[in-house]
Amino acid sequence: MDMKKFHHVEKTWELTNLKTTTNNGSRYYVLDENLLPSVTTVTGHKKKAFFAEWRRKNPDESKRVLVRGNKLHSVIEDYINNKEIDISAIPVNEAQLFIQLLPELNKIDNVYEQESPLWSLMIGLAGRVDCVAEYDGKLSIIDFKGSTRRKRPSDIKEYFMQATAYAIMWQERTGIPIHQVAILMSCEDGHTESFVDDPRSHVKNLKQMIEDYKREHPFG
Repeated sequence: MDMKKFHHVEKTWELTNLKTTTNNGSRYYVLDENLLPSVTTVTGHKKKAFFAEWRRKNPDESKRVLVRGNKLHSVIEDYINNKEIDISAIPVNEAQLFIQLLPELNKIDNVYEQESPLWSLMIGLAGRVDCVAEYDGKLSIIDFKGSTRRKRPSDIKEYFMQATAYAIMWQERTGIPIHQVAILMSCEDGHTESFVDDPRSHVKNLKQMIEDYKREHPFG
């Protein structure tokens, strides 16, 4: 397969890795004396009970979706790191999702970080960002998703809030502003989705979500 060669930006910043701990089923990152809840824990807490019940009723599908996501992310990370991709060695479903997403992946260049730790004392969150790079020529927080079927922007509000949180964390850690978030989604129904937005549009909803979570989970 034709491989794009991605340019990786020389780092002038350093990102500190953080240890994690779990309390009452929620993941926290340990920063000195601070316990910072993970981005995904906070943005997904309102649907936590729903998805727990869904996983209980659909254990096989739940496992399949988890494996799909991990494998797709791994292949994408290798591709952007300019590693040789052997499509024949990838399970058929994940290989198809990857191939579908290639036109969008090839819009990425000037890669700053991949699967890297970020945190912010200002918003009190931490996590690992999928990718910080230029997408269509604009420095972006980029999130990669596999999906069973197509989504609408109204279906992925949590994804936008996650990416917005990472944009805030990134600027706090590096001083480099982010003006775009991109959710790149490959669907098993044959569609590819590219959701692009200004993170400032989601700051208000993110702030409310954080306040709701901390009111219900005072630990940390």
